[in-house]
Amino acid sequence: MKYIFFLFFVFLTLSGCSKHEEPSKNMMITTVKLPPKKESSSSSEVNSNTSQITQKIIKEASLRFETNNLEDTFNQIQIAITANKATIQNDSEGKDYDNVYRNLTIRVPSQNFDSFINAISKGVSYFERKDISSQNVTEEYIDLTSRLNTKRKLEARYLEILQKATKISEILEIEKQISVIREEIEAKQGQLKYLENRVSESTVSISFYKTVAQKEGVKASYGSKIWTAIQSGFFSLSEFLISIISIWPFIILFCVIAYFIRKRFKRKKI
Repeated sequence: MKYIFFLFFVFLTLSGCSKHEEPSKNMMITTVKLPPKKESSSSSEVNSNTSQITQKIIKEASLRFETNNLEDTFNQIQIAITANKATIQNDSEGKDYDNVYRNLTIRVPSQNFDSFINAISKGVSYFERKDISSQNVTEEYIDLTSRLNTKRKLEARYLEILQKATKISEILEIEKQISVIREEIEAKQGQLKYLENRVSESTVSISFYKTVAQKEGVKASYGSKIWTAIQSGFFSLSEFLISIISIWPFIILFCVIAYFIRKRFKRKKI
């Protein structure tokens, strides 16, 4: 009998322990689910993808210098253009008061930018202007790419909904939304293409000129200017007198007519 009571007491003890252990297990289950950890893992993936993207750098340069021979300088630039696989975008030349000049706008592959600048700089004693700039547009590139991918995913969702739509009003509304999204996609693609072109090819503006020696007499004194004015006035007076002499028959005829008219008026008064 004592043995039976002892077994019964052990059974109650074990059952009580099992009941107390169940809520602890439930507490362990609830503490395993941690959404913040999932979000942090996703953000780390984005950061890793961002770090893998090549840096997007826009390089530009503006040069101005004096040269002794425009043709030789242009030939040197032409050799540098060919060696670095560059192209001339704009080419203009002209003449100012005391110099002749030539302006070039050149597009050169970004990987050849430094070597091209070095080739142009050879033989130049000094630069009146040498501005070299670089702009990091990596963040802008990543942002545009992300927005473009988002728009493409949204377009795919609308296309799936369009396949399941049955009402004409729903179909028209979905197609309208798809049209708007596609316009935004094309705009983002255009921005990305423009950005990629500026990154892949650098712009170099080159302006070089040659000072022209002024001819004698260009800077005339006031005395010489006065003498030139007197000569000009004399020639003008001579031309006026010659023009009067050339019409002398008409002058004589006019005087004769005026004389007879005056004489006739005098007779009437008498």
